[in-house]
Amino acid sequence: MEIRDLTTDDLDAVLDNRKRAFGPISGADAEIWRKMILPVLSEGRYLGVFDGTRLIATARINQYTQWWHGRPMSMGGVASVTVAPEERGRGVGRALIAGVIDRSAELGHVASALYPATTPLYRSMGWEHGGAQFKAVLPTEALRTLGARDSAAAAVKLRRMGPDDAPELMALLDRVYASTRASGPLCWDERTWRLWLEDEDDFCYLADDGYVIYRWSGGDIEVDNLVAGSEATARALWSLVGTASSIAKSVKACVEPHDPVLWLLRERSYDDIKQTRWMFRLIDFPSAIQQRGFPAGVSLDTVIEVDDPQRPANSGTWRLQVASGSCTASAAGSGTELALGQGTASRFTIGALSALFAGVPAATLRRSGRLAGGSPETDDALDAAFNCAAYMIDHF
Repeated sequence: MEIRDLTTDDLDAVLDNRKRAFGPISGADAEIWRKMILPVLSEGRYLGVFDGTRLIATARINQYTQWWHGRPMSMGGVASVTVAPEERGRGVGRALIAGVIDRSAELGHVASALYPATTPLYRSMGWEHGGAQFKAVLPTEALRTLGARDSAAAAVKLRRMGPDDAPELMALLDRVYASTRASGPLCWDERTWRLWLEDEDDFCYLADDGYVIYRWSGGDIEVDNLVAGSEATARALWSLVGTASSIAKSVKACVEPHDPVLWLLRERSYDDIKQTRWMFRLIDFPSAIQQRGFPAGVSLDTVIEVDDPQRPANSGTWRLQVASGSCTASAAGSGTELALGQGTASRFTIGALSALFAGVPAATLRRSGRLAGGSPETDDALDAAFNCAAYMIDHF
């Protein structure tokens, strides 16, 4: 087997593998897929496994900005992982994912995320469940009235959004996710945003501190993205979606786990929300730690041990120091934890540390066998530093 970059000559074989892995694809969707794929081939973002000249597996690494406690970092989103049906069970997938980890590091991504079709493979390679995409079903009529008799919402200026608005949209996300100290949501690159904003079946509206992208889905409405930085804009955007209430009785929407709309609704006795879980992995652990945001009022000085067989540079003993909303990770000598009065260091696999980074409580990691050593006091300190409700509103 050989792993190499895919080229335009491989696209027919890639599409064939994609159909065998995920099912039929329409001609129109195949055309959009080609538009999205062609530019990334020269960037080393699409890997193939070959047996001689035959393509037997593929994986793509999407370029994303992802926010953690309001600070952006480079994240590689793993997608389109396929293995030809007749080649499954031979270890092809594991070899491919090892290549994805190395290539993600070469591309400068300090972290990686994916929506798993199967958990065991990715977990064995260092990914762990970290967050979810939340989809809520909301009554359209209740949304329509959110802006009624609200002068601030009525004053929000909305305009239709197109491909040329991609840079403004990206800047808006940076401002809103920073101010709300969001953890997990991502931003596509400008090229991909332009492609999505060209879709004539999507209705796209932009405000100074928010936007919405929605479409008809059967007889109802589906909201892909709705981000708002203020109550007034949230009311204005949701009530815009609600203007379809004479036809659509419900709205399916990607929301935050504590989305403001759930508190704006007048009646809320039951939440109809489904989760699609995603997995997360630290690729360059010390760089990711230093780029992540942390609660301004939290301080931490502790030693941890990390084991990462796939990325040995992440392994070893590290001293974590959190202060003033930032963290540093420095290599620590033996006995550092004793000098800090810690006792024993908290011991993590890279998957467990990735889960902690994404807000999974230390008690959960400890009771599932993913965290050893340390103490209740260090668990509490780590939880205070990394606490967050990780989410995405995008699927890939």
